[in-house]
Amino acid sequence: MTSEPRSEAELRRIATRRAGAKFGFYIHALVFVLVNLGLVAINLAATPHRLWFVFPLFGWGIGLLAHGFAVFAVTSGLHERAIAAEMKRLRRE
Repeated sequence: MTSEPRSEAELRRIATRRAGAKFGFYIHALVFVLVNLGLVAINLAATPHRLWFVFPLFGWGIGLLAHGFAVFAVTSGLHERAIAAEMKRLRRE
């Protein structure tokens, strides 16, 4: 984090951005669950001897995990701490 105090407007902007990112992830997760439940139902009804639903489930699951990591690593302050460390190093040079 930076050493100078942040204004209320800047804090609100950051909080709004973080809340929006989290909300976007939750919507992504909900759509993931609903669509994949539908795919499982279609698969089991149409071709129960061949379980193809695992392929989109796995592929989309990787994307959902990446989305979650991006959202929660950024909102946990990890990104800001990395920026602060780089700025500190650059100031020393």
